[in-house]
Amino acid sequence: MFKFLKKSQIEFVVAGLGNPGPKYENTRHNAGFIAIDYIVKQKNISNKKLKHRAEIFEADFAGHRVLLVKPLTFMNLSGDAIENILNYYKVSAENLIVISDDIFLPVGNLRIRRKGSAGGHNGLKDIIFKTGCDTFVRIKLGIGEKPKGWDLAKWVLSNFSEKEKEELNLAVKNTYKALELIVCKNIDAAMNKFNS
Repeated sequence: MFKFLKKSQIEFVVAGLGNPGPKYENTRHNAGFIAIDYIVKQKNISNKKLKHRAEIFEADFAGHRVLLVKPLTFMNLSGDAIENILNYYKVSAENLIVISDDIFLPVGNLRIRRKGSAGGHNGLKDIIFKTGCDTFVRIKLGIGEKPKGWDLAKWVLSNFSEKEKEELNLAVKNTYKALELIVCKNIDAAMNKFNS
């Protein structure tokens, strides 16, 4: 049976942000969870652990040991789980990669950033606050701009249309490909290839 490696052997933590529970499963705010689920499926990973208030999967990316993480702390407290995981596995925040939704990008687009502010995203804001670091890589998945007259909270918790799901799936596939480059320290190549 496959066993988890010792904590010191984990090189990267890849965290997809979202809200736990079936109520939020296919909502726009859960784009990060959707990306992690896709990667887990593609890599045929079955070694799920429930630790540090998160779902954790161990994966191999081009010989690099990576933890795939879905925080179960709800979006606004994403930093709680991530801070615990980084400390426990002794992974530097510079080797954290966060996948999140972005209302400023059209559905199907993605944008990779080396570092930066939270840009109004509460999950990113909490991670920066809890880890004391903003120099982690972000992969932002477009969920579309809030329509006129919509409340922002209602928009990010709304479901994707069937057409949007197809567009998001393309961005999720590109996220998977981009991660393979990023963990091999080829972030410039990933940005050049996949930034919309």
